[in-house]
Amino acid sequence: MTVIDIPGSKSVTARALFLAAAAEGTTTLLRPLVSDDTEGFAEGLTALGYGVRRTPEAWHIEGRPAGPGAADAEVYCRDGATTARFLPTLAAAGHGTYRFDASAQMRRRPLGPLTTALRELGVDLRHGGAEGHHPLDVHAHGVKGGALTLDAGQSSQYLTALLMLGPLTAEGLDITVTDLVSEPYVEITLAMMRSFGADVRREGRSYRVAPTGYRARTYGIEPDASTASYFFAAAALGPAGRAVTVPGLGTGALQGDLAFVDVLRRMGADVETTGNATTVRSTGTLRGLTVNMRDISDTMPTLAALAPFADGPVHIEDVANTRVKECDRLDACAENLRRLGVSVDTGPDWIEIRPGTPAGPVEIATHGDHRIVMSFAVTALRTPGITFDDPGCVRKTFPDFHRVFDTFARTQ
Repeated sequence: MTVIDIPGSKSVTARALFLAAAAEGTTTLLRPLVSDDTEGFAEGLTALGYGVRRTPEAWHIEGRPAGPGAADAEVYCRDGATTARFLPTLAAAGHGTYRFDASAQMRRRPLGPLTTALRELGVDLRHGGAEGHHPLDVHAHGVKGGALTLDAGQSSQYLTALLMLGPLTAEGLDITVTDLVSEPYVEITLAMMRSFGADVRREGRSYRVAPTGYRARTYGIEPDASTASYFFAAAALGPAGRAVTVPGLGTGALQGDLAFVDVLRRMGADVETTGNATTVRSTGTLRGLTVNMRDISDTMPTLAALAPFADGPVHIEDVANTRVKECDRLDACAENLRRLGVSVDTGPDWIEIRPGTPAGPVEIATHGDHRIVMSFAVTALRTPGITFDDPGCVRKTFPDFHRVFDTFARTQ
């Protein structure tokens, strides 16, 4: 059995950075993810006038409950969706003029439901190009709060950003959600807000956030469950008995993407989850299945890359939101599997992969998407000759992925 130490969660790190910046006092984040996305978030906080001190073991953030220390700032959000959605929302609670822009890839990704909601709350927000997309200017004068209705069917990050804003408003927020994707990510948000002192209550699809502010604390970042999915899938693909254990992802884990191991269990793998670790062990068999991945859609490419090795079709449904990620992940997975000679069909919100033997040599078209690279690294374990047109895009969430995954593969 191989034990793999997975870097910190991107989702948890981004939320922790927002909450720390908004809290009264100095927060220490233990084992934060160090990647292009999180460094871009920390760089954005610095540009806004928050104190950020980084050491190899921890990041220390000086909170500013009243908002950014800078009265005027320009923030470049790189490729980071959390940076591009969370930081303008954080800045809106302060007082000043803040200009946000992002990479061409991030400019294509939608912001509309979030910026519409902020405008409904009285935020003076203007898009510099296409409506509902970066770049945008925020002329902040605090947020009173109130009630609003939100469609979070494209991204749960819209809801997360507004929920985290709630304690910083003068009167709190009442949010009613008409549609919601990736719901477990909202549960991460709620748990983390409460750990920083917020009073947030949920009844069905309605959320009430009191204007409590936040309190600084020391907060440990758990390993990234989405990143762990590649190693779990690799173990399941191996000969009977091959196993991998990921410490730090146990029964108390915040991240819903750990439920990917339940998909592997349905396919035939042995899975054991204890209080502080999860182990996946191959039985030598992978069964086909139909699975709804709406709540764990970031792991859809992992399953798609593993699917050809199952003994029957793998049908993944309710993942329309993967079409508006770093790339159209449904089409990207289908395109690359077809290049490998695998039979694939897709629809608006589904993909079906039939059993086959992927054949190389093939260069995977990554579309600059880290998850496409890391997913097809799993396929490459059984397919000599796979290369990537942009292997370096893994720096977004796991800069050392290739070395770690190659080392893992050689030990199997």
